[in-house]
Amino acid sequence: MRQVISPQLQLGEVDIAAIVLDPKSRDDIPQLLRGLQYIYTTVEVRERVFAILADVIPQGLHGQADAQTGRPGMAQWKILVLGTVRLGLNIDYDRVHELANEHKTLRQMLGHSGWTDEAHDRYQLQTIKDNLRLFTPEILDRINQEVVAAGHQLVKKSPDAPLAVRADSFVVETDVHFPTDINLLWDALRKLIEIIAGLCADFGVPGWRQSAYHLRQVKKLYRQVQRLKHSTAKDPDKRAAKQEAMRQAHRDYLTYAENLLVRVRESRFLLDVGQVPALLLAPIDLYLSDAERQIDQIRRRVLQGETIPHEEKRFSVFERDTEWISKGKAGVPVELGLRVAVVEDQYRFILHHQVMQKTTDDQVAVPLMTETRTRFPGIASASFDKGFHSPANQTALAAMIPLVVMPKKGKLSLVQAEREHDPEFIRLRHQHSAVESAINALEVHGLDRCLDHGLDGFKRYVALAVVARNIQRLGALLRQQEAEQQERQRGPHRLAA
Repeated sequence: MRQVISPQLQLGEVDIAAIVLDPKSRDDIPQLLRGLQYIYTTVEVRERVFAILADVIPQGLHGQADAQTGRPGMAQWKILVLGTVRLGLNIDYDRVHELANEHKTLRQMLGHSGWTDEAHDRYQLQTIKDNLRLFTPEILDRINQEVVAAGHQLVKKSPDAPLAVRADSFVVETDVHFPTDINLLWDALRKLIEIIAGLCADFGVPGWRQSAYHLRQVKKLYRQVQRLKHSTAKDPDKRAAKQEAMRQAHRDYLTYAENLLVRVRESRFLLDVGQVPALLLAPIDLYLSDAERQIDQIRRRVLQGETIPHEEKRFSVFERDTEWISKGKAGVPVELGLRVAVVEDQYRFILHHQVMQKTTDDQVAVPLMTETRTRFPGIASASFDKGFHSPANQTALAAMIPLVVMPKKGKLSLVQAEREHDPEFIRLRHQHSAVESAINALEVHGLDRCLDHGLDGFKRYVALAVVARNIQRLGALLRQQEAEQQERQRGPHRLAA
């Protein structure tokens, strides 16, 4: 039966409560493990978190496995530990794999004894990947609420004490290269050739024996287009000749691509007649549409001189939800990814977050705070920057939060000027910039670039990063309190005689 963690200690295994962490270490791992240790050793917190982890059930071949009779697998506590380490350290699966097998203290937190370890106690890379993907954003959000509640209890916040929150958004980049028309067409053609050649070989359909040659030819034509640059010569004849050479290179690239698409459609028809499962043919249809779109846009832009509307563009054929975001930051003209809004309280815990798809700050303000108040009702004030302002937002937020610190854009009326010059408004506005510290911490600990694929993977990655950050904050508070307690026990320092 799948267990959150085995209740029976094995020979030589160290109880999680007895794991000794170096209090002087400045590395991130001891902070993360101290936060996890607190969750495990505080009974009421452990029971609530374990009840949530019990919902992490693996998918079987014929649907969801039974929690009672399903095959044994990795304990959910281990999944939480490894997921926290992955995002808390901003590392890939390969390093998680190495740490899970070789880091002594981490293995103790995972429930391994050390000197009695056997071969089956070693983790496989694919096992770690498969199990960490069992988390859902909803489960991670519930765990985050318990971690934040534990943190509030740790800082001795009374249940009725008000929360002063601050909200802001930032861009989490997706794992994509910089998009151009020609390299997106190359991506689509490359995947089409690889997939169709593989399926034809598996199901005995002829026509793609020279698939490697086609890949080389497409790449050669792509590189030829890529190397051509606009002429800076003053002679108009030279500039015109260079422009014609560029157009001809694009024509050659498009002609070869269109001929390949004809062959792909013919092979796809033969595979369909041969009753190849639709699941295997679906990627072909997807990349066919990508290639057709890019061919059309290249022809319109380069050969016909048309400007392509922004809404028609796609910025990756792999991460399809990627957005082109220009926030006007110095040195960062464009970011490729998705916006994420976060809400932080005065204790530096992240209460809630929201992934923003084709949404701007002013559109997310009200739903973001509505969801945050559902999880943490005691919000007395909320601060935002000017990007969140709209008259409707000011009215809606004022109805649910006693003090809304949201500077208005443009000229202020007398009433608005009086409100924004209130000492409490000014104090909270000055403190609002502290949310940038939380954003920077998230970016350093995982949210600079999302390494998981797809929108579901992106949301899971962001949610796990928020949980890991709050657990690390929990561990940092505990280590600070323990250091202060030791200092009090040591007493005042005496000068030597």
